[in-house]
Amino acid sequence: MSIQIKQIQKMSVVKCFCKIVCMTSLFILSAEASSIEKYKFPDEFLFGVASSAYQIEGGYNADGKGESIYDYFTKKNPKNFFNNSNGNIACDFYHKWRSDVKLLKDLGVNFYRFSISWTRILPNGFSNKINGDGLRYYNDLINNLIENDIQPMVTMYQKDLPMSLQRLGGWTNPYMAYYYEDYARILFSYFGDRVKHWITLDMDYSGYGDNVYPPFLNEPGIANYLCQHVMLLAHAKVYHLYDAEFRIMQKGKIGIAVNATWFEPGSFSPEDIAAAERAREFKIGSIMNPIFHTDGNYPNVVRQRVDNASKAEGYLQSRLPYLLPQEADFVQGTYDFVGLNIYTTFLVKENKVNSNKTSIMKDANVTFYQDKEWSKTSSDWLRVAPDGVRKVLKWVKDKYDDPEIFITENGFSDKGEINDVKRIQYLQKYLKAILESIHEDKVNIKGYAVWSFLDSFQWVAGYREKFGLYHVDFTDPNRKRTPKKSASWYKKVIKEKRVVDLKEIASDLKGDS
Repeated sequence: MSIQIKQIQKMSVVKCFCKIVCMTSLFILSAEASSIEKYKFPDEFLFGVASSAYQIEGGYNADGKGESIYDYFTKKNPKNFFNNSNGNIACDFYHKWRSDVKLLKDLGVNFYRFSISWTRILPNGFSNKINGDGLRYYNDLINNLIENDIQPMVTMYQKDLPMSLQRLGGWTNPYMAYYYEDYARILFSYFGDRVKHWITLDMDYSGYGDNVYPPFLNEPGIANYLCQHVMLLAHAKVYHLYDAEFRIMQKGKIGIAVNATWFEPGSFSPEDIAAAERAREFKIGSIMNPIFHTDGNYPNVVRQRVDNASKAEGYLQSRLPYLLPQEADFVQGTYDFVGLNIYTTFLVKENKVNSNKTSIMKDANVTFYQDKEWSKTSSDWLRVAPDGVRKVLKWVKDKYDDPEIFITENGFSDKGEINDVKRIQYLQKYLKAILESIHEDKVNIKGYAVWSFLDSFQWVAGYREKFGLYHVDFTDPNRKRTPKKSASWYKKVIKEKRVVDLKEIASDLKGDS
């Protein structure tokens, strides 16, 4: 009898254990299902890739194209570019675009973000001479993209200013806003019936406050503020032009692209916390506040600090131009969406700069650095820091009343490996952070573009750094393209609208170098 009781007790224990295991398994499966669901992109979410004209097109003097600042300075000062390189041929996209569109089609992208070369449309920068061959080239490209169910997202300007306009002061010349409006009118007139997402400017004043990038003006704390100011007015003029003459018929959207680097306090000290917020305001807020904030002007902390620093340095007026009331009203609200270029994070500490020279760093009273523990890439400035993605997206959402966002650039640099596992791991981490922003922070993110479609000319870094999903053999006259493993991975992400685990394509990675 006692043996039977023990057997019954043992069976009861086993049943209880099995029940616990079963319940635990159900809980785990439920949690996994919840996690999988959380890491799904919305059905209407758009995936794309990005590039820019000078970096991939080549054909630098083909079919009537004029001279840009990069055409000019890579020839005049080749030593300023890694290995004396240039974009004269680059990926030769100008001649190979038809086969490249087939690559985009195979990849499955919903949109392709590319920029138009100003000097390919207006060879001397001005509207009195329009290049018909340039118009035909972009017209054919746009048509072919649409025929393959790929939406064109067009950046009107990305770094390659006509040299003729640079000789007049470039973006420090207030009349640039008028020349730019003329250029935009031509783009809207010829392509606006098919292009539904326009990015006026990839906001970048490099080369104005430094001697690293063209046009090498190197007037920190002066020329960069002027450049930013004129670009804001130019953007606003183009937005109002579209509103007044094109929007009703073309029904497109106008945005602007901003480098949205996250700035994290280097410590928990009140000084560093304040310094990090100042860095955000100087680097992001100075561009976004006038357009997206209800105040419609430069951030107060930027205005006050530059005004005070200018006075202390002996200037009779502030180095930061003033947006007059009518200008502030003209600029404020000129957006349908914002494009954010997101790559990395910098740590910030308060640091009083003792120097007679003016600079943004001195105005902001900060120092930037990165954690040495963060994974490296092939770019000195780019380390893997995905936590900053969600933070900067939340900051933009909260500060600027939840604008519609496209992540217009996000990418990883290496030496051009075909089996680019590190790029896949980077993109996984960043896409998961973006999903957390969508699902948990309710950020209004509409789309995402990997930088970049092809390995390309990376400005002063030349061909040293490779960002592409497709490898380009720059030693081959035909510029042979080879899909990297990241292309296979991204294709699956796009198709299934979720972050794909590396092990799901592990079999594809075996045996590749």
